[in-house]
Amino acid sequence: MQTRNPILDDLAKMASGAASAFGGLRGEIETRVHEQLAKILDGMQLPSREEFEVVKAMAAKAREENEDLRTKLAELEARLAHMAGDGR
Repeated sequence: MQTRNPILDDLAKMASGAASAFGGLRGEIETRVHEQLAKILDGMQLPSREEFEVVKAMAAKAREENEDLRTKLAELEARLAHMAGDGR
């Protein structure tokens, strides 16, 4: 963009240069933030997705077994109460 005023031309060039510099700076900042987050997450020793899914499956199985045991216990308690009521 050329005008008849050299001061305005210089200001336009400076603004354009500043915008380019800020664009590059933004990319650099994003890269650094991603690197730092990766380091922090690595240090937290979080489980992998695969490990999480294995533990999740184990918990689901334990819940099912717990429910089965509750049902069996309730049945045994009912039989015991019935036997105590019969005088056996």
